[in-house]
Amino acid sequence: MKKLFSVFLSAIISFVPFIFAFAKESDDIDSLKGTKLYVYNWGEYISDGEDDSLDVNKAFTEKYGIEVIYNTFDNNESMYSKLKSGGISYDVVIPSDYMIERMIKENMLEKINFNNIPNFKYIPEKYRKLAYDPTGEYSVPYTVSFVGLIYNTKLVDEAPDSWLALWDEEYTNNILMFNNPRDAFAIAQSILGMDYNNESAPAWITAAALLKEQKIVNPVYVNDEVFLKMEAGEAALAPYFVGDFLSMQENNPDLDFVYPKEGVNYFVDAACILKGAKNKRAAELYINFLNEPEVAKANAEYICYGSPNEAVYNDPDYEYYQDELLYPEEGAFKTQIYTNLSPEILALQSTLWDDVKNYIPSGDSNLSLFLGGDSSGTTDEGEKMTSETRKYGLYIGIFVLLCLAYIIFRFARKQYREKV
Repeated sequence: MKKLFSVFLSAIISFVPFIFAFAKESDDIDSLKGTKLYVYNWGEYISDGEDDSLDVNKAFTEKYGIEVIYNTFDNNESMYSKLKSGGISYDVVIPSDYMIERMIKENMLEKINFNNIPNFKYIPEKYRKLAYDPTGEYSVPYTVSFVGLIYNTKLVDEAPDSWLALWDEEYTNNILMFNNPRDAFAIAQSILGMDYNNESAPAWITAAALLKEQKIVNPVYVNDEVFLKMEAGEAALAPYFVGDFLSMQENNPDLDFVYPKEGVNYFVDAACILKGAKNKRAAELYINFLNEPEVAKANAEYICYGSPNEAVYNDPDYEYYQDELLYPEEGAFKTQIYTNLSPEILALQSTLWDDVKNYIPSGDSNLSLFLGGDSSGTTDEGEKMTSETRKYGLYIGIFVLLCLAYIIFRFARKQYREKV
């Protein structure tokens, strides 16, 4: 009997630390009631109660008594600029991979206490400690997906298979384009067979020249405006994210989607905690809540992006279970992931993007020559190029070289001023 009592007592004693730990955690969470949590996320990027979906932020508030102050951004660069300006402080932010890498290097993020993220168990190894967060201390994956080409089957006769469709003069005034430099440059870099993350200034200048060539078709630069325009049938072609295409197609069945043969961007967006967050414990509670299987599933079905949560993508009841567009077979097409660029290339990218946006085309496209076409080819009428045509081609070539020289001069001057 004494031995049995001793065993029983030992068992009780061994559980005491866990009992106190649980009580402490409960007290810790209870103390957060009545506080506020500031969240900064992409637009249209969380289940919000529309169409009888789960209102994630409301559900979080009801469960923990923490008010969620929720704001949105439309691209990584605008988000980064706003955070750098210090106009408002947030607790949780959900950037993309390359931006997370940059923010880690600039000491903008807090390390996460993963003891407070038990639902991290649903994130498999293939989505952990990726290149943008190699130690895995600063982020928890939220979505994974790809960029591709959306087209309107009523306005495009044959399914395009190349990014060059966005340069096709047949669709002049009917093309949308990314209104952010990283995604826009990646399309030009794909066509040119370049690495999205190269550190060669001439390569970026060449990609910018190709983006300027696109101005001949008068592209409209958009971010979230792409939803309204494509759903309303106001454009023939638009590069955008496959998850958003699935949302748009629900409202316009004439839309279709392809992954261009030159390759596409593969990306991960992840939840992070900003340096100096005023409510870090609540931020960790929120990130853990986002990975509750039912919450993660509600988000995945609402925003239509790929989920890195295996409790979601392995669920046969998940709306996009084994969807070929959202979860394509590995190696089905070329992909590249963005990484952070050096300060010098980031500055050059910014300068070149301003030049692209402000560029006014002459009206004559040199795309075939730019991409390696034959300068002695025929005209639309089948006639050989005349010496007069060659002369104008030479003038245009000289003009392009002068433009490139001017861009290099501006970049060098900007770097010099920053050093001084």
